Amino acid sequence: MKFTKYHGLGNDFILVQDLGGILVPRGEMLAQALCHRQFGIGADGLVLITKESDWYKMRIFNADGSEPEMCGNAIRCVADYLLQEGLAQGPLIPIDTLSGLKEVRRAGDLYLVDMGEPDFSFMRGQSVEIALLGVTWTVYPVSMGNPHGVVFVDDLDEIDLMFWGPRLESAPVWPHGANIEFTQVLDADSLQVRVWERGAGPTLACGTGACAAAAVAAKQGLTRDLKTGATTVSLPGGDLTIQGGEENRVSMLGPAERVFEGQIDISRLERERKL
Repeated sequence: MKFTKYHGLGNDFILVQDLGGILVPRGEMLAQALCHRQFGIGADGLVLITKESDWYKMRIFNADGSEPEMCGNAIRCVADYLLQEGLAQGPLIPIDTLSGLKEVRRAGDLYLVDMGEPDFSFMRGQSVEIALLGVTWTVYPVSMGNPHGVVFVDDLDEIDLMFWGPRLESAPVWPHGANIEFTQVLDADSLQVRVWERGAGPTLACGTGACAAAAVAAKQGLTRDLKTGATTVSLPGGDLTIQGGEENRVSMLGPAERVFEGQIDISRLERERKL
């Protein structure tokens, strides 16, 4: 099986053409094997590129085998892959996902993704108090096609991400878990964010998480309205630019980097892991 390794600000993925969707039923177990950083290729997620209709579709499986609805960093990587492989012409590249069709536009060396409208309807758009081990966290729920909980903190360096991330991710308030964004407001135009991703753990960047943090910060009046100017979201792997558009839609601007190509014998994986 041929694969291509990509990353978006250090959030890394294994991309595989699976136009007929043959590998999708085995996506969970393939992701667990291929994404393992000691015994596999190593990645935060496995992306299977299918084509079920007129559009190419991104099916992404986290390193633990779970399948999220959407991934902002991965979709930029898929757009670059489609262009590099001659499967799309650009500059506008429609890509289907489990959360609907997204439009990706090449902008110089970067990619601009229409991420859609943030959905604040969960918990009626209100913050929720989550009490864990004697600490109460104020969390702002929002969906960017996948569930997020944004937590504002005074100092990110004081947050034990490895301890609190998985506990907030799996708090009973979330029906299917959530991505958690620990967010520090730097000024009216910039945020610093560390993400605990559902199904992947700490990642160097999260595109939907950056959009979630920027959307909530603007809604709470902690940064300027996204329609009046862009917000820079600084993640451990680098910066993403988040801005608003018509009908409260949010767009994300960031890079996609091809790392290397290779081949792996999945029949060996089938024998060793009984896939």
